[in-house]
Amino acid sequence: MNVNHVNTDALNAVLTVKVDKNDYESKVENALKDVRKKASIRGFRPGKAPASLINKMYRKSAVVDEVNKLISENISTYISEQKLNILGEPMPSEKQESIDWDTQNDFEFAFDLAFAPEFEVKLSKRDKVPYYSIKVSNEIRQSYIDSICGRYGSYEASEQAEGESLLKATLTELNADESPKDGGVSVEDGMVSVMLVADEAEKAKFIGTKVGDVMVVDVTKAFPNETDRAALLKVDKANLETIEPLFQATITEVKQYVKAQVNQELFDKLFGEGNVTNEQEFHQKIDEDIKQNLKGDSERKFFVDLRDKLIEKFNIELPKEFLVRWLVAVNEGKFTHEQVEKDYPSFEKDLKWQLIRDKIASEQEFKIEEQELVNIAKGYIANQMMQYGMGQLPEEFIEKYANDLLTKKEERRKLAEQLIDNKVVTWLKEAMKLEEKEVDFEKFKEMMQA
Repeated sequence: MNVNHVNTDALNAVLTVKVDKNDYESKVENALKDVRKKASIRGFRPGKAPASLINKMYRKSAVVDEVNKLISENISTYISEQKLNILGEPMPSEKQESIDWDTQNDFEFAFDLAFAPEFEVKLSKRDKVPYYSIKVSNEIRQSYIDSICGRYGSYEASEQAEGESLLKATLTELNADESPKDGGVSVEDGMVSVMLVADEAEKAKFIGTKVGDVMVVDVTKAFPNETDRAALLKVDKANLETIEPLFQATITEVKQYVKAQVNQELFDKLFGEGNVTNEQEFHQKIDEDIKQNLKGDSERKFFVDLRDKLIEKFNIELPKEFLVRWLVAVNEGKFTHEQVEKDYPSFEKDLKWQLIRDKIASEQEFKIEEQELVNIAKGYIANQMMQYGMGQLPEEFIEKYANDLLTKKEERRKLAEQLIDNKVVTWLKEAMKLEEKEVDFEKFKEMMQA
């Protein structure tokens, strides 16, 4: 068996694999013996069919299988031994001559290879990248304060119901003629959020009501969601179909949500008792929180600018024709050649960054420790849980979920890549000059959307 390659240019090569009969014959014979043992052929007991019949029926497929195995194994070995830094995977050459499996004993196969381009990473403080910090404006600060006051507000007694009021009512099931239903459902202290009433006509009945007001409501229209309706009426959802839609509602309590006031009570809730004692200190704390929250946006913008700067500086060339063919092939009919061509610029940019990142990581000998993976997985889990309003999960639960996540091969790979990204970006911040610039939020949004 013979494997070799010839470069057609700096980024492409043709790899040739020659397979002689001696390379595969013994493997084919063994394969046919296994087939004979297991084959169930009409007229013969299992394992007793003549070898000549087995050979006639299965030899061709056995040769195809064994030759393909040999090709795959030997190409992998050759690429490894020759230390070929390839992109994608070897692709059957478009100039491959046809194979006659019925008559040929010796075969020659051609594969196209694409090489990762050679380039040097030379950087200094003369290489500049902008780093944008977002200026905390009065408008941004006030929006944060409004949000905080909204979160720390409370329901207080109100004289009259409004669109966002919370009501308590005694609910009594009625017949179709609005008379009380014998043995019907009766609910004390039924909770009604006016904002969540689905039907506008039913919602209008609640708005403007006061304690002691009595009205008839259609609970089916007001609360079409069966889970919500069952909770209001304090019955099993399966029993809803036996309940009449009309109910008499007697208002027993009206509450309105009132935002928290900016005062010492709020300061203590947010920052601990006595740590903030006036509005100036409060604004300073809020500004610190805003800057921390906006730092992620600054980092994302910096990464985009950094990536584009390095891609432009190193001017890496890629074998586009090969990569388009490979992308079409590996996606197995999911995308046409035209669709891949359209999306290729984005893929090319990602691949160029990956090559730059991996070269820096290799030269700087960056390693990933298991504990680093656990920590980044824990951070990912904590953020996910916070989005679902579960920000106070015990540490042991977060660690368990993180370890479970790391058992999934694809998720582990993504987290490892994120770690390498972080290490490389941190190194680049030291190797290059960051031009720090402060911009207002609107200008920053325009830059991110450009």
